[in-house]
Amino acid sequence: MSDTIEDEKFVELNYKVVDNKTGDILVTVDYPLAYVHGVNDVMSEEVTKELYGKKVGDIIEVPIDTTQLYGERDESLVFTDRIENVPKEYREIGMTITMENEKGEPRNFIVTRFDDKTLTVDGNNPFAAEKSLSCWKSCLYVKRPRKKSSLAERSAPIPTSMKYSARHK
Repeated sequence: MSDTIEDEKFVELNYKVVDNKTGDILVTVDYPLAYVHGVNDVMSEEVTKELYGKKVGDIIEVPIDTTQLYGERDESLVFTDRIENVPKEYREIGMTITMENEKGEPRNFIVTRFDDKTLTVDGNNPFAAEKSLSCWKSCLYVKRPRKKSSLAERSAPIPTSMKYSARHK
């Protein structure tokens, strides 16, 4: 049996997101991402093409188009308020605060700065302004599925909450 990635093969891989400028690892996934290659739209077309023909143990590096994934940075999503208006439990860099707009739609904001007088939150994705990120994927397992439909149904896309990691420090 071939362990080469091709259409309709069940694949498991790990990945990490790296800042190309600093070499810092920004996101890691502690458990394998499983999918059926060419059947699910789990990954971008660029990643799918890059993985085709790879084998167990191969590692690929794919540049991340942060504008396509997260949109342009929107400065109107950055708010600064007087510190006395902010509950003490939110006064920590990296804290995620969920707020709702007038329609009741939730959006996460991250505390990016605070001092004795003000606190600033940012509703942009932390990677929205980054232009030098890469995703490294490591192939762990490849096999031809016994039943295409059952594996395709079990293979789910990456949850939105896994696409980036905004940690509470």
